[in-house]
Amino acid sequence: MSELPRPSDSHGPCRCAVLFLLLVTAPLLCGCANYAVGNATLFPTEIRTVHVEMFRSNSFRRNMGERLTEAVAKRIEEVSTMKIADAATADSILTGTIISDTKRIVVESPTDEGRQIQTNYRVEVTWQDRSGNSLQSSTIDVPAELVIVAQTGNTTPEVGQSIVTGQQVAIDRLARQIVAMMERPW
Repeated sequence: MSELPRPSDSHGPCRCAVLFLLLVTAPLLCGCANYAVGNATLFPTEIRTVHVEMFRSNSFRRNMGERLTEAVAKRIEEVSTMKIADAATADSILTGTIISDTKRIVVESPTDEGRQIQTNYRVEVTWQDRSGNSLQSSTIDVPAELVIVAQTGNTTPEVGQSIVTGQQVAIDRLARQIVAMMERPW
């Protein structure tokens, strides 16, 4: 009996290379070339550095401006392509003032103690380039030079939380909201 001829395997590596090349270039040929992925697409490309001035505070609670400034600077470094720089060399300057700081009891115990306490903050924020032009891209209906952001944080003393816990939750939420305001409009 004679054996059937076997196909030659000499074209195997060549076929794999052609398939790989087609798989790599197919998305480019299908119109996906203009899409970008990652944090670099969210923030203005012309702004590389930002100076975060110490947030002023109209609150009687100590260190609120410092805590918010630190949270915003960390959030910018964490999620954006921008770097924190000093005022002399930065491409842009972010300033803000805590204009309102309130605390209220949400749930009261039978002995008139706070079972759940809510802290509320309102902050005026401006973000400008070196020339003083506004860079904010907010959908809030206020003048472009000024945006007010607000956040809350809840504290439940019965489970061991202190008022500082609720404050920090609100500060972290404010920082996320302020940095999100710095994103380009869609």
